[in-house]
Amino acid sequence: MKQIMKKQKIGIAIILVIILVGIAITLTVGFNFDLRWEATQKIELYLAKEFAISDIKQIVQQVIPNQAIRIQKVEVYEDTVSILAKEITEEQKQEIVTKINETYGTQLSAENIPMTSIPHTRGRDLVKPYILPFTIVTVIILGYMAVRYRKLGAVKIVSKVAIISILAQAVLFSILAITRIPVGRLTIPMVILVYLFILMVLTTQYEKQLKAKKEENK
Repeated sequence: MKQIMKKQKIGIAIILVIILVGIAITLTVGFNFDLRWEATQKIELYLAKEFAISDIKQIVQQVIPNQAIRIQKVEVYEDTVSILAKEITEEQKQEIVTKINETYGTQLSAENIPMTSIPHTRGRDLVKPYILPFTIVTVIILGYMAVRYRKLGAVKIVSKVAIISILAQAVLFSILAITRIPVGRLTIPMVILVYLFILMVLTTQYEKQLKAKKEENK
């Protein structure tokens, strides 16, 4: 028993350290957002002909090395390329246009190509659409568990599920902050998976306890 208690204390201490370090990094540095959520700059070039994404990517990486970029075809006929990066200077834009002209024989002018600044997407804006449905589902689940496991103590069960679920999400976001894993379109699915995993583990545990309780009463 003492060994189990010791392991539990060590586990709780590790969780608290991870959360505290995660909070510190979040407050000082912030999360590392995926490029599509970061403050970026974009230019669109109308080539009026077919082109290969790989060619454009190679050119941009030569001009803007060591920087995350996103390149895709746009428009109906896919004859326009969109180039997205955290920062594109006027000199870099000019060099990109020059190299594309050399590669595809186009006559693009850097002066006629506008550069669009896209603002940073805040974390709260990323999760805002999920708050209401997530809250409704949680209330329903906690209500069901309170009724289902009332013989084990409804208040105790609901409190434990709520606290463990919150801690699990706090650990997840702390790990994202510490490891600098980009926050983006995969973050919400990760949150849901962790949430479901916690519910599955706790439900399995409570089902065993409820079964033992019923057998004890018999």
